[in-house]
Amino acid sequence: MSTLEAKVPDLLLQQVHELARKELVPVDQIVAIALAAQVSAWSARERIGSRVQRVNWRQVDDVLARVPDIPPVPGDEIERDERG
Repeated sequence: MSTLEAKVPDLLLQQVHELARKELVPVDQIVAIALAAQVSAWSARERIGSRVQRVNWRQVDDVLARVPDIPPVPGDEIERDERG
């Protein structure tokens, strides 16, 4: 394992220490988990972005055009709020 030195805001470091104390784990573990989660999220965003570039939207429209325009089965309705 390697060591990483980073500058973080004091408030964030305090929150990390509090969380580590509450969860009974080392600060290093909290930081490693948080860093892994963020790297994973960025990687997923990149993968999704590259897949969007390859989508054939004409085919998507063709598939969606075959979906019947019928009301949903009772209980499967989408509840909409006042925004739409």
